[in-house]
Amino acid sequence: MGLCHGKEINSTPIQEENSVVPYNERSIQNAETPKLQKLPFYISSPFQISYKNSPSTPLRIFKRPFPPPSPAKHIKAFLARRHASLKPNEDTIPEDDLLLSKNFGFLKDFFAKHDLGDVVGRGHFGYTCSAMVKKGELKGQEVAVKVIPKGKLTTTIAIEDVAREVKILRSLTRHKNLVQFYDAYEDEDNVYIVMELCRGGELLERILSRGGKYSEQDAKFIMVQILSAVAFFHLQGVVHRDLKPENFLFVSKDEKSVIKTIDFGLSDFVNPDERLNDIVGSAYYVAPEVLHRSYGTEADIWSIGVIAYILLCGSRPFWSRTESGIFRAVLKAKPSFEEDPWPSLSPEAIDFIKK
Repeated sequence: MGLCHGKEINSTPIQEENSVVPYNERSIQNAETPKLQKLPFYISSPFQISYKNSPSTPLRIFKRPFPPPSPAKHIKAFLARRHASLKPNEDTIPEDDLLLSKNFGFLKDFFAKHDLGDVVGRGHFGYTCSAMVKKGELKGQEVAVKVIPKGKLTTTIAIEDVAREVKILRSLTRHKNLVQFYDAYEDEDNVYIVMELCRGGELLERILSRGGKYSEQDAKFIMVQILSAVAFFHLQGVVHRDLKPENFLFVSKDEKSVIKTIDFGLSDFVNPDERLNDIVGSAYYVAPEVLHRSYGTEADIWSIGVIAYILLCGSRPFWSRTESGIFRAVLKAKPSFEEDPWPSLSPEAIDFIKK
């Protein structure tokens, strides 16, 4: 259920820049995958299937004004099933409500324990608010509450996604670089997922505020925290499947603030010998193995490499104006390490990304 946790809503208008870095298509070096002759999703952006008025694809270089967020989703057929969507001009026909149980077994007394505050973020399935805890161990503490209207859970898949997200959050506790989960509540209308509130903003915002580049030392400070979190939930048998700068929040505005991994709405449990095959995630960060429908935790490792590339040079390694073009670039392209600032960076930094 891709949704932010304590992210501030940004009303900056989106504008196209005149200068676009040309894209050069070459073969991938940092992942060996079998050659794919024809992919079923090489069509116009599958994001358009379920969402009208989708924002334009961001440019390759990270500059202000802020680019639109990378949409996270099940791509094409999975996306359509998730939202129970039909043809663009037809009404959605939900599954028989008599067959869909929306009782998750969560606590029922949310409003007895919390005062709901302002909306601080929005997503496809709901929104996130700040809230003040009135009772219990967290009394007097401000928290983030992810509110998911049950009316939007019109498919079995959507209902299973909510249950799985809460199950994963319950299993991933007490790591300093993961957003802390407190509890889940429900009433007749909504599900309420109560979590730690992070006020420091997204990693994406920090990248943009720096003009798109981090020094190696500052990038290392970020990457060590990301790797620590990912190693932890991989050991718990969880693959995130949507790692990107938008899904890392800083606890505070301080430059050396702790960073937290958020949004496990597309995550899943995976065994060491198991291969997942559903195509999910955000286009710029999706791994070739995901596009080939055979992957495990290595899907997250690829995304980490993309984030590291962006931190150090301020541009995306794989870019196109359409999602299908991005997928082709991921499968065929070799990221450039020839242009500035790469010649001035250490061999170790470049080697880290290539591996």
